[in-house]
Amino acid sequence: MSQTITPELRQWIVAQAQAGFSPEAVLEAMKAAGWAEAVAMEALENTLKQHLQSISAGQTLKPLPAGAVASAGSAPAQAGTPVPEIDLSAAPREIDLGDRTVRVLAALRTPRVVVIGGLLSEDECEGLIELARPHLARSLTVQATSGGEELNPARTSSGMFFNRGANPLVSTIEARIARLVNWPVTHGEGLQVLNYRQGAEYKPHYDYFDPAQPGTPTILQRGGQRVGTVVMYLNAPGQGGGTTFPDVGLEVAPQPGHAVFFSYARPHPDTRTLHGGAPVLAGEKWVATKWLREGEFR
Repeated sequence: MSQTITPELRQWIVAQAQAGFSPEAVLEAMKAAGWAEAVAMEALENTLKQHLQSISAGQTLKPLPAGAVASAGSAPAQAGTPVPEIDLSAAPREIDLGDRTVRVLAALRTPRVVVIGGLLSEDECEGLIELARPHLARSLTVQATSGGEELNPARTSSGMFFNRGANPLVSTIEARIARLVNWPVTHGEGLQVLNYRQGAEYKPHYDYFDPAQPGTPTILQRGGQRVGTVVMYLNAPGQGGGTTFPDVGLEVAPQPGHAVFFSYARPHPDTRTLHGGAPVLAGEKWVATKWLREGEFR
């Protein structure tokens, strides 16, 4: 089947460039959507060249919405899937969430990573730890080939899940997160509490579900892809235990009540959301993690 470089495709490419995606990322998105590499390369090079010329001439192409489909009758590229987002348009130092005011400590645009101070109070941190402690078991990861769960040597923590709305404390935290990232409570998985003893770690990984794995369609039936993550620190280990983002050389130090949020618009490494839990070198680390889905999680 021949593939035609349409005005709509050119507009979509411009939209991705304006959204901050690299040419390499746009090319991979087009290939994933079914475009032949040669056609995609031609469309990308010519469109970006014309776009730069139009900017120089004081003109711009009107872009399609970032989530527009750029396909030849196949799946969308997903480069602009709506994601949870903390509103930083006014460059706030603080955000009033109704029941608590939090601080914006640091932010990256690519990948979208925001470090938040004071998301949880000291009492809330201690309360989650005490509620979770009796139910801890060796942490599992999603089994990509079947959609089930498995032990993974890359993850050496112990943990447990609270069902959504499991108790008043969990409900309060879930509602606060929903207001912070402008995403419905119903679009979140249950809250997971993890305990890392000395030497425990979680090697770098992605939180989205790999579309190439056979078990992924089963996983996605419960609410679609993961599109965002909130990691909340419930204590501070004596040493180590930071959250690392190897692709951008970032490490977030665990501080009680603080959190790091990051989102990913498509399930692909070009989101640069590779992250991990560095080994705990002294003491122990407690965190609570909230994964956010594109649809209602059931």
